[in-house]
Amino acid sequence: MREYSLGLDQNIVPVRFNMVNADEIAKLCYDWFNQLPRRGKPEPGREWTLLAAVVKITRCAKSGTVDKEVVSMGTGTKCIGQMSMSPSGDILNDSHAEVIARRGCIRYLIQELRRAVSGGGDSAVFCMADQKGKWRLQSGVSFLFFTSHTPCGDASIIPMTDSKAQPCPPVPSVKGHGGTSIGGKRKADEPNQGGNTKIPCLVEQETGETRLEDKEDTKQPYFLLSSKSGDLSKSHLPETAVETVSQASAQLEIKTTFPSDTGLHLPVPDIHRTGAKCVPSGPADPLQAGVGYHSTGVLRVKPGRGEPTLSLSCSDKLARWAVLGFQGALLSHYLQEALYFTTVVVGKCPYSEEVMQRAMVTRCSHVSHLPAGFSLCPPVLLQSSLEFPFSQAQIKLRHQAGHGRISPCGAAISWCNVTDEPLDVTANGYKHGITKKALGTPKARSLLCKLELFHSFLSLVSATDPSALPDSLRRKELQTYWDYKQASQTYQQAWQQLRSQAFPLWPRSNRDLLLFH
Repeated sequence: MREYSLGLDQNIVPVRFNMVNADEIAKLCYDWFNQLPRRGKPEPGREWTLLAAVVKITRCAKSGTVDKEVVSMGTGTKCIGQMSMSPSGDILNDSHAEVIARRGCIRYLIQELRRAVSGGGDSAVFCMADQKGKWRLQSGVSFLFFTSHTPCGDASIIPMTDSKAQPCPPVPSVKGHGGTSIGGKRKADEPNQGGNTKIPCLVEQETGETRLEDKEDTKQPYFLLSSKSGDLSKSHLPETAVETVSQASAQLEIKTTFPSDTGLHLPVPDIHRTGAKCVPSGPADPLQAGVGYHSTGVLRVKPGRGEPTLSLSCSDKLARWAVLGFQGALLSHYLQEALYFTTVVVGKCPYSEEVMQRAMVTRCSHVSHLPAGFSLCPPVLLQSSLEFPFSQAQIKLRHQAGHGRISPCGAAISWCNVTDEPLDVTANGYKHGITKKALGTPKARSLLCKLELFHSFLSLVSATDPSALPDSLRRKELQTYWDYKQASQTYQQAWQQLRSQAFPLWPRSNRDLLLFH
C-alpha cells in the first residue's frame, strides 16, 4: 500500500484514509468563487481566467468527520516583464492564479502564526513544536491545492488524444517542413531544409484567436497532412499506420509511421503546447512540427507581453514547493517542518497524470541530503470532471458574434481567510483601478507584493515575545528582506540541495531587487 507523510507530525497514514473527492473539491472552489464580489471577475461571455485555491482539510480522529475550508483563492493569467520589476518590492511580479492562491495562503498562515504566538491558543492551524520558538501543524490538519487547469509549463505539454474542442488557440508562426512559418510569413533567412517533395505540407486549423497572451498555455490543435486525394475516411487508413506511446526518463513521446508515398489525409499526433519559454541558459525547444515542438522536463519562464519575465512557470514552482514546502523562507523561521500540499486537484481540462508526475514529482525524485524538516513529499494527483465556468474552453463555447474578441481577463483576484482586507484585486502588478498619480504610494500596493508580505512578517516578529523568538531571528544585523530570507538557514540549505541536484539552471534572484525594508 502506498503511504506518505500527512502534515507535519510525520504520522504515516495510508492513502485510503486521506482520499478526497476531486469533484467535491472543485465544486467547493467554484461555489466560493461565485460568492466573491463582481470586481475583477471576467466579463461574461467574452473574458476567461484561471482559478486556483488552497483548501484546509481538518480531520477529527474521534468523530471521524472531515472539514474542508477554502483558506485562499486566486485568479489571474498575467506576469510583468523584467524591466517593470521594482527594487522596492512594491509590485506583484507574477499574477498567475496558482501564485496568487499561494501568496494569499501566506497571508493566512502569518495570521494563524500571530494567533499562536500571542498565547491565546486560538490558532486553527498551529500548535507548539519541540524546538524553541518553533511551531507545527495541529494533528489532523493538512492542505490541498486546487487549480482549474494544468499548471503552465511542463505539466501542460500533454499528448493529444482528441482533436475536437481543443481549449486554446495554436501557437503563432509554427515552423513547418522546409522552414515555412505556418500562420505567418516565411523568413527569408530560413533555407529550405531537406528537399523531399513527398513530405506533405502542414495545414493549420483555423481559429478566431491567434495572439498569445501571458498564460495562454496554448493547447495546440491537430495538424492535418494535406494532399490532393480528398477527404480522409476510415477505409483509406493504411494498415501500417501505428501510434505508440513510450516513456523514457519520464518523458512522453508519440510516434506515428505511415507510407511516405501515400496521398491520404492523416492526423499527425501532436501535443498541447505551453506559452512558457525555456530558461535562457538551458536547452531551447526544437520547434518541430507535432510532438517535436517542445522539450520536456525543463525549466521554463512565463511569457510577458512583448517583454521577457523572470517568473518561473507554475509547473516549476509546484515542483519546488513539493521539496521546500509552500511556506517560503520567511515563515520557515517559525516552522519546525516545511508545509506540503498532500493533494493537488486539477479541474476538467486536457490532462495527463503521467505528465503531471513528470513535471511535479519525477524531476525532483532523486534529491537527497535535505536538512531536518524537509523531505520529498509528492502530492496525490487527482482530476475533477467539473470544468471552471470561466475557462477559455467554456467562454469559446458560449461566445456569441458581436460580443467582442475573446481574451483573458486583465485583473487578478486574491481572497484569503484573514480578518483585515481579505480581498485584493490587482492589474498590472498594482491595485486594480489605481491612478498613475498614486503609483509608488502604499495605496497602490497589492497586499501580496513582497514588501507587504514582508511587513506582515515583521509584524509577526514584533508580536512574538522576545524570549520565544526562534534563534534564527535573534540576530541584530537583520534589516532587509534579503537579510531575513538568507537568515532562514535550513530553508536555504534545502534550496541549495534542490538547485544543485535537480534545478541547476534555475535563475538566481537579483539581490538588488531584494534589499528593501
